[in-house]
Amino acid sequence: MTTEGTNLKALLRERHLQEHQAFCREYDRVARRIDPALQCSYPSKTTFYRWLSGDLRTLPYPSHCRVLEEMLPGWSAEQLFRARSRDEVPNLVPREEGTGNGVTNASTNAVANPTPFGDLAAVFLSRADFTHRLPPDELLNGANDIRAVGLSLNLLCQHFGDRRLRSLLEAGCRLRCLFLDPQGDAIKAREQEEGYDTGLLSSLTAFNMQILERLRLQLSDDVQSRLQIHVYDEPVRFNITIVDRCTCIAQPYLPVVRGVDSPTFVIERLDDSSPGLFGVFEQVVDALWERSKPVG
Repeated sequence: MTTEGTNLKALLRERHLQEHQAFCREYDRVARRIDPALQCSYPSKTTFYRWLSGDLRTLPYPSHCRVLEEMLPGWSAEQLFRARSRDEVPNLVPREEGTGNGVTNASTNAVANPTPFGDLAAVFLSRADFTHRLPPDELLNGANDIRAVGLSLNLLCQHFGDRRLRSLLEAGCRLRCLFLDPQGDAIKAREQEEGYDTGLLSSLTAFNMQILERLRLQLSDDVQSRLQIHVYDEPVRFNITIVDRCTCIAQPYLPVVRGVDSPTFVIERLDDSSPGLFGVFEQVVDALWERSKPVG
């Protein structure tokens, strides 16, 4: 069966709420009405688009389900997150449970179970698979704060255009980029580990840094300070991108395997009192940044 996303996607599209920003405004309005404590608890952009596509192992947290059921009266959370067939006749009238009219698949039953994976939202077999399923535009557009630590930071420098980065910065986004020092010893060790000729990764990293340095020079004085470029010279273990302190993309560097062929983990921050992987990787980013050196 070829699916067209979830019932939730169809319902939001019908109401012109299929874009993340519009959805969040309506979500916040409903949340404020039913429980002020739920204000600003709307999902991150990454999570929202997974809700629409049906790429879920489980139902969202109960607080999300509560708001969605209030936002879309007559629909249970289980119904909202059911997949819709591409050939299914658009019938957005709430269906009674157990009538047999809903589309079911192997994930329908699994989605009702509480998640056993904490804040780990998705795993992709490679970076190429990740960027195909979650394009950088969806991940970064509208962001207010981006922290990126890794080797060459291709996600930002090669997969997200200069004009888009400039628009983010001019809209108030803070962008902190930490590159592996192209003149350091650690990048030479990584070149040997991946079997590259000496200088290949160094040249790519220096080129990406020049892209950002050139961009910074094009910005007005008050905007330039929002773009910070640092370097570090330590063994590279992860490429980590944190967006708005709610979504973390973590990509390990494995022996022999090229970085682009390594798996990618998508982590969504829970509340600050809940332990999870997000806090672990955020601590790594903060520690490396504190030990780094500014460029320019």
